[in-house]
Amino acid sequence: MNLRRCCCLGWLALAPTLGLAEQLPRWELGMGVGGVSLPDYRGSDETHNYLLPFPYVAYRFEWLKADRNGVRATLFDSDRVELNLSLGATPPVRSKNNRAREDMPDIKPMIELGPSLDFNLWRSEGGSTRLKLLLPVRGAIEARTNPRVAGWVFTPKLNIDFLGLGQPAGSKEGWNLGLVAGPMFADRQQNAYFYSVDQQYARADRPAYQARGGYAGSQFLASLSRRYGDLWVGAYARWDSLRGAVFEDSPLVKRSSYVTYGFGLTWTFAKSSELVNVGED
Repeated sequence: MNLRRCCCLGWLALAPTLGLAEQLPRWELGMGVGGVSLPDYRGSDETHNYLLPFPYVAYRFEWLKADRNGVRATLFDSDRVELNLSLGATPPVRSKNNRAREDMPDIKPMIELGPSLDFNLWRSEGGSTRLKLLLPVRGAIEARTNPRVAGWVFTPKLNIDFLGLGQPAGSKEGWNLGLVAGPMFADRQQNAYFYSVDQQYARADRPAYQARGGYAGSQFLASLSRRYGDLWVGAYARWDSLRGAVFEDSPLVKRSSYVTYGFGLTWTFAKSSELVNVGED
């Protein structure tokens, strides 16, 4: 497995909650370090820990932003409804290094891309607490020389953010806490990619199996972050459950629930003098 790629993918889960409306530099340059604990794939009983440095580059257009919150594009925005671009990623797996998948084809790295219809359900006075319903639908694409679609995923979730904990309402200081929870659904092609076992790869302890589309489990994530001038620190923990998933009985599913976690920090050493409005999105 490519360790740097794996750490970068895990780092996506460390994205902090967005702050209150404020002005930030058009671009920022810095360095960071991130540590993550990840299973080879959802349901795998083999987990690896990674600690790696990485460059931090942020650029903020009016409609497209790339920073610690990930890469996101706002296609439509109103007080109550937003249409955003949703991105996700899945790390690769070398089957020779995973006992359950031994002698099976490798899992290629995937990029997930699609629209997300987001509803602003409630916001406290001053905006320090916000509740959103997120409805992302993404197509999974293998990241290789000849990319191909590997199915679709739908991950509706509720997201509540508590901003500036321990500080007066409207303050940009303090800790930011984000809680996200929801079910996961995937079509047959996506589930089969990870959990089907073709007859040619079947053996005594790994019978042939054909996954079908439908419910794919649920996730609950908590993240905590804070900015200290040019230094940002954050951490997350995610509980992942495959109980009740349509592929739970696959021979490749070795555990039905587990916790992943990670931390990160970035230090910004160069920034633009031009400021842009961010937050409250």
